[in-house]
Amino acid sequence: MTAAVSNSQTRIFPWWLVLIEGIAAVVLGVLLLIRPAMTTLILVQFLGLWWFIGGLFAIVGIFMDSRMWGWKLFSGILGIIAGIIIIRHPLWSGVLVPATVVLILGIEGMIIGVVNLIQAFQGGGWGIGILGALSIIFGLVLVFNPLIAALALPWIVGILGVVGGIAAIIMAFRIK
Repeated sequence: MTAAVSNSQTRIFPWWLVLIEGIAAVVLGVLLLIRPAMTTLILVQFLGLWWFIGGLFAIVGIFMDSRMWGWKLFSGILGIIAGIIIIRHPLWSGVLVPATVVLILGIEGMIIGVVNLIQAFQGGGWGIGILGALSIIFGLVLVFNPLIAALALPWIVGILGVVGGIAAIIMAFRIK
């Protein structure tokens, strides 16, 4: 009885939910690999719609909970504006949104690399120093070639979607 109780308590998600997530990831990954431009364009349009609706909800949320109303108003207006721009300019946003994501990832990679190098010089070991140096190099590549990296982004996300989706499907059947 104790094993059954501890077994049921360790399940956070039902197995079928993990299965659906895995199938969706595989389908999205395959679409990104087969038709990267069209799939990216559709995903960016969904993102624009998501930001627009999220902005509206943030502003409506001010009337239900007025704490931090300035931040909610700012994020709501920003979400609405970003959503409208993305929806009204689908071709530009299909290029600029992935390029912006790549720039953010590049800057983040350089920051993480510098932190890793500092940790390495403080006695963290040479392994973290090598990872820090590689992170800085990849960050610089992304920052100085954002459009080229943005063109590769759908394939990278597609491969990760297929591999991650297959892993989720396998995990779903193991949970069951």
